[in-house]
Amino acid sequence: MDCAEFVERVTEFLDGPMGEPTELRCLVHLARCEACEIYLNQFRQTIATTGELPPNGVSSDARQHLLSAFRDWQPQV
Repeated sequence: MDCAEFVERVTEFLDGPMGEPTELRCLVHLARCEACEIYLNQFRQTIATTGELPPNGVSSDARQHLLSAFRDWQPQV
C-alpha cells in the first residue's frame, strides 16, 4: 500500500472493521510511514474537534479552513 491508497481508505479504516487483508496492509503501511501516521492522527483530532456536527453546524469560514487544510496535504513518498 502506498500513501495515496491509505489516504483514500482512511475513513474506512477509522469507521471500523474492514477486510482483514486490507486492514493488515493499512497497519503495515502505518508502521513504515510516519507521514501517514501523522495524517491519521490529524484526521482523528479533526473528528474529535468537530464531533457529530451536521454539515451546516460548522461556519462557512471554518468549513473552508478545514477543506483547505486537507486539500493542501501531500503524502511524503
